[in-house]
Amino acid sequence: MTLWTKSRQLVLPFALAIGGCATVDKPVANPVMDSAAEEALYMQRYEAQQNAAIVGGGLPAYDPLEKVRGAAAYGPLEQAKPRIDDAALRMAKTFAEERESSAFLIWHDGALVHESYFGGADRDYLINAKSLAKPLTAIIVGRAIQQGYIQSLEQPVADFITEWRSDPRRSKILVRHLLDMRTGLLPQGPAKGPEDPLNRAYLHPRHDEVIINDYPLVNEPGSRYEYANANSELVAPLIERATGKRYHDYVSDALLIPIGAQGGTVWVNRPGGTAHAGCCIQLPGQTWARLGILLLNDGIWEGETLLPEGYVNQMRTATKENPHAGLGVWIAGKYVKGRGPLHPSIDGGKTLHSEPYADKDLFLFDGNGSQVVYIIPSQKLVIVRTGGRPPKDKPWDNSYIPNLIINAIEREPGDIAPVPQKGN
Repeated sequence: MTLWTKSRQLVLPFALAIGGCATVDKPVANPVMDSAAEEALYMQRYEAQQNAAIVGGGLPAYDPLEKVRGAAAYGPLEQAKPRIDDAALRMAKTFAEERESSAFLIWHDGALVHESYFGGADRDYLINAKSLAKPLTAIIVGRAIQQGYIQSLEQPVADFITEWRSDPRRSKILVRHLLDMRTGLLPQGPAKGPEDPLNRAYLHPRHDEVIINDYPLVNEPGSRYEYANANSELVAPLIERATGKRYHDYVSDALLIPIGAQGGTVWVNRPGGTAHAGCCIQLPGQTWARLGILLLNDGIWEGETLLPEGYVNQMRTATKENPHAGLGVWIAGKYVKGRGPLHPSIDGGKTLHSEPYADKDLFLFDGNGSQVVYIIPSQKLVIVRTGGRPPKDKPWDNSYIPNLIINAIEREPGDIAPVPQKGN
């Protein structure tokens, strides 16, 4: 949703209407902003986004940012000599480098076997995650279920978003629906002006309250898949009300620190306010690799169970409304050459899949700009690619790199052979 930059820190081009941005290290206590100041700040953000759209970009920066804590005793992932053909690794790296990538990592059979950075990025570079943040919301909901803060995926969201309890339709929205995009909330689409709820739900300094109180419900909950950022954004107030912690603090304490990951920053809607859960967290490449490894290992990290038994399988299970979408992740399903996040009937926003995946076991995180985390449990393989939108003459092919690497593994006795994805 925003432009990827090659700087180590996002540049903040506009100040908050109330007198400047919060620092990353010292978040400001939640101030009382009058409605006029909030609307003025909203219009600053709206105009910045409109100006960026003229040159084909989104909101050029996030302001204010707050710190997302990582493990104090962080150590990089263990490295090992790859059991993957060298020529294939070179081809994969070149493919990534030619497509505006910032990071390209391959983890296989218990160790990091390839790590490349481009355009001034390095191991500590904070990646603008965009919609890679959405599978993170599914993981953190699973963590809250494991810790007893949320009963199950079938629990009504209105148990936490109590404003919905008396609403005959919104009270039917389940926690599951936030993650599989079946809430019935207005889907993403072209936003027409500053009063459009899509803009206000993204840019307003009380965007969470906008979504809870004013965002349109257009379908019966559970009846239709529709991609909407509002679904994932609601995970922040859900987690905050369930746990009593701010969203990004819970992400740190319950997830990043236990898996030994580096932290980063997150956009909050106002100083001391609510984090954007659906788009706007910045974390290093190895942190995204660790999240993929956690799911590959069925929610277990170094012997500690962090997700409920069977939860990853539920994440990987499609609904009848969209055969390629699970809980925050995308799954192989049956082969389709072009597919994207929108409803399958919508002919737009599709990413090329030049051939079926070499292993039907594959599932992935997939964010704006073709930022991906491929997870192939049967092959003990996680692949991360982050960066900017590839140039038009070198489009991203979502099946090229995983197929190249899967087919280049030098197999040992006992290794599981890949089973290709089925065609239509």
